[in-house]
Formats: sequence, structure tokens, C-alpha cells
Amino acid sequence: MVAMKAAILYQSLTGTTREAGELIAVNLQQEGWGITGVSSVAKPELRSIQDADLIVVGTWVHGLFVVGQMPFGVANLENLPAMRGKKAATFCTYGLNPGKSLAKMDDAVRKTGLEVVDGMAIHRGKLRSRTEAFAAQLTSKLARA
Repeated sequence: MVAMKAAILYQSLTGTTREAGELIAVNLQQEGWGITGVSSVAKPELRSIQDADLIVVGTWVHGLFVVGQMPFGVANLENLPAMRGKKAATFCTYGLNPGKSLAKMDDAVRKTGLEVVDGMAIHRGKLRSRTEAFAAQLTSKLARA
């Protein structure tokens, strides 16, 4: 089986979502994946995206304590370069409650032509265990596809 390649794109305010993206990259590598790049949504590495089979997109959740949660920078996600024919996975980092942030992210990245195959809300206090679980989940899901 040919190893899958992933590009990781993130939006981060405090560094938590960037760290989650970097951990996902490390965990995917441990699962046998190649990582073409890890970059900010604001300055995506276009070559990294072009060379990847899967684009992993992450942002953080903002909003009031348990109402009005939404992924930060949805417009930035919608304005990523066109990526038709590629698969995507989304993740969001949150402190209290992610609400419907993943669904909103999925809708945004679909506008770029990506086919969303998986996603995970990751509590900021459980980055290591949840990013490891996400990488394993992605590997398993895409191996069956």
C-alpha cells in the first residue's frame, strides 16, 4: 500500500490549535503517513497542499460559554485555494463546548472543493490523547475507503 500524504492547515490564536496540528502531523507520521507541510490558513503552503492526498484543517472555537460557539475564521476557510478532488479532515480545539463548530467547518471547506471524510473536536486539555486518537481514526477510515 502506498503511504498517504497529508498537509495540515491551522488557525491559532494562543498556539493551542497550532500545537494540535503539529501533534496530528507527528501522530500521522507514526501511522506511516508522509507530511507535506504544516502551515497557517493565513499563509498556506500551496506546494504542500498540491502534494497531499488529505488536507487536515483546524481552527479554534470561539463564542460565549455554552451558546454561540462557532469556528474562528470561517471566511478564511472558505477562501482557501480550490482543492477539488482531495479529501479533507477537520478539527477544532475548544475549552468548554464546541457546539456545532465541526459541521460549520465542514461546510466551509467543502466550498473549496474538498470532500470531508472525518472530523474531531479536541478539548484543549486533552491535546495529546485526542490528536493520537484522531490520527488512528483517520488511518483506519481511509484504509477502508
